[in-house]
Amino acid sequence: MTALWHGFLDAQIAARPEALALTDSTGTCWDYAALDAACTGLRAELDGAGVRPGDRVLILIENCVAAVAALFACSRMGAIAVPVNARQTAPEIDRIADHARPAAVLFTSAASPDAAAHAARLGARPIAGAFGAMHLATPFPSAPEAEPEVAVILYTTGTTGAPKGVMLTHANLVFGGKASARLRDMTQGDLIYGVLPITHVFGLASVVTAALWIGAPVRLEARFSAAKLYAALQEGVTLLSAVPQMHALVMQYTRAQGFASVPGSRLRYASSGAAPLDPDWKRRAEAFYGVALQNGWGLTETTAGACATRNALGDPDTSVGPPLPGVEIAVDEAVSGGGDGLGEVLVRGPNVMKGYYRAPEETARVLDADGWLRTGDLGRIDGRGHLHILGRSKELIIHGGFNVYPPEVEAALNAHPQVIQCAVIGRAVAGDEEVLAFVQAAPDNLPDEAELRAFAAERLAGYKRPARIVVATELPAAPTGKILKHRLLQHFADRLS
Repeated sequence: MTALWHGFLDAQIAARPEALALTDSTGTCWDYAALDAACTGLRAELDGAGVRPGDRVLILIENCVAAVAALFACSRMGAIAVPVNARQTAPEIDRIADHARPAAVLFTSAASPDAAAHAARLGARPIAGAFGAMHLATPFPSAPEAEPEVAVILYTTGTTGAPKGVMLTHANLVFGGKASARLRDMTQGDLIYGVLPITHVFGLASVVTAALWIGAPVRLEARFSAAKLYAALQEGVTLLSAVPQMHALVMQYTRAQGFASVPGSRLRYASSGAAPLDPDWKRRAEAFYGVALQNGWGLTETTAGACATRNALGDPDTSVGPPLPGVEIAVDEAVSGGGDGLGEVLVRGPNVMKGYYRAPEETARVLDADGWLRTGDLGRIDGRGHLHILGRSKELIIHGGFNVYPPEVEAALNAHPQVIQCAVIGRAVAGDEEVLAFVQAAPDNLPDEAELRAFAAERLAGYKRPARIVVATELPAAPTGKILKHRLLQHFADRLS
């Protein structure tokens, strides 16, 4: 019989009921016994509301202990959890609800003002128990799916048009949690920093699920703050998984305090995901943390991780590493047509999703009968079997007949000392595409465009150089911190006209 996702939690409850499991930014601390009681209480509330196995339960959350209890209450009763970030707008949430047709909606209203506002808008009723104070609504009649293996549906970030829900099974999450814990050599003595939203697969599988499998406590943060991360590093956090923007901002914050690194840090493992690394930025981050900065790659559709590094401090490797044990990768060179080893990356293994919810045609487009998932990412496998990601196939820029890969241009600009991070996209012009760069810098330390253009000219061939470089103090980003490239043109339209 396939292991169930909540089996991780049940094993820890049985073995270590008084061990610390979770803390959050509201000041709540739960041991495993308290987490068990919260799950039991929420399961009773959902059962009383008519939720049955196979029903979807939409959970509007920001990271908090009650959100974790809600996820595992669903798992225990055979319902399908649909975690959604409460910071999304009403139209975004309504589109997801119309697609998922949940039998119930839970709101972590005590921990999230946005969740409380949505609860009021949707006429939810207050509930209270061992899980604290939440709200509950029952907007749709119960309509269970015959998908007993599905544990979670995650709606992907940045999609347009009809929502696209990734169905992850109990087996996917069990595999992903175990693989992540083993990759990071997690122990019960670790303290895991949980700022990546658990409405996204990185935070859900690679952080929370991995920690629960091994029994390491998680310090959950509802929203990223460089000051809070700085404090957490001083207060004993040993494992940090984040995205480049978070790393860059805590480095900037620490410099503003007059330090080159965080005093008293016990950090032993740091990783970066959701964007390619470049050598200069990697060196700076490793000098700051004093530990190797590991890199990885995966998608929601691959339950977060597919490849990851285990490099030593100072290793110049900027690949995303070899595939995780049990996972296969391949490259379809027909997509690039270059015959140089570059192509669309394919993944197969126990981490690959079941499919897209209520979208069989979309599923068939990316998932073949042999289990290979077409990722849409361009990559190359080197002689060691390490994968190098060169960006999304749809983000490839063809300028003057030459291929321009955004990560290469981004790496060049990121090497500038005043640049926190940048994003590069293409824009159609008459008979061609032009390269546009968007740079984030500190408000009190903004470089000018001419300076950046000269800097890029020393590092990039003429056809790779941006036609425009927009300098800003913020770039549009998802709750994970990942830059939303599809919003850049509209966001900065007044500066590009």
